[in-house]
Amino acid sequence: MLDYFLKNDLVTYSDKEITDWQEAIRESCQNLLAKKIISEVYIDEIISCVKEHGPYIVIVPEVAMPHSSEESQGVFGTAISFTKMKQDIYFEDPEEEKKASLFFTLAAKNPEEHMENIQKLSELLMTDGLIDDLVATKTLEDYKEVMKKYSK
Repeated sequence: MLDYFLKNDLVTYSDKEITDWQEAIRESCQNLLAKKIISEVYIDEIISCVKEHGPYIVIVPEVAMPHSSEESQGVFGTAISFTKMKQDIYFEDPEEEKKASLFFTLAAKNPEEHMENIQKLSELLMTDGLIDDLVATKTLEDYKEVMKKYSK
C-alpha cells in the first residue's frame, strides 16, 4: 500500500510549523482538496466530528486517520493520502497517546470502499517497525527507502 500513495501522488511532507490539531487536519487534507477528491465541507466535518467525539482519529500513538462519514456531501471520490507533519501534533495536552505525526486521510464515496480502505490501512500499520520507520522519515526520498524496505 505504500506504493499506492507514491504512485497516486498522495504523499506530502509538510514543512509548516503546525501545533494545532485542527490546522494539522486541514494540512492533511490539502492533497485531496487539490485533486478535487474532497471539498472544504469534508474538512469541516472531520474537525466537527473530532470536537464532538474526541480524538478518535488517533488510532495508535503517532498515527491519525482523519475521516468523517462516508455519506459526506464533501467527498467526490475515493482515496487515502499520507501526510507527515514536521512535529508531533497533540490532540489532548499533554496526553502522550493522543499525538500523531503521521496522518492518513481517508475519503470514500461509498461505505464498501470506506471499510476496505480502513482495513487495508490497518493491515499496513500492523507491519512490525513500519510506524517507527515512517516517523523517522523527513523527506520523500526517506519515504521511498521505507517503501523499498517493506515491499520485499
